[in-house]
Amino acid sequence: MTCREFIEFLMEYLDGQLPAEQRSVFDAHLEECPTCVEYLKSYQQSVELCRAACECSADEPPPEAPEQLVQAVLAARRGQMSDE
Repeated sequence: MTCREFIEFLMEYLDGQLPAEQRSVFDAHLEECPTCVEYLKSYQQSVELCRAACECSADEPPPEAPEQLVQAVLAARRGQMSDE
């Protein structure tokens, strides 16, 4: 398996939908490729962050959001509303 193939199967792998034979090839690639191991970790973190963001109320930012980011988003939303 190449790194490009690894990326193509990544979502199926994480969802547990990869057939056993492909999963064993996928796992073998992970054992040999530290770059893909890091990519997998980063991808998993991104998925977790997105899921956490979706759990938040649309009107209330997550508690760990920096205040400067919150203000920037609110300013951008106000700008969009005045354009409509």
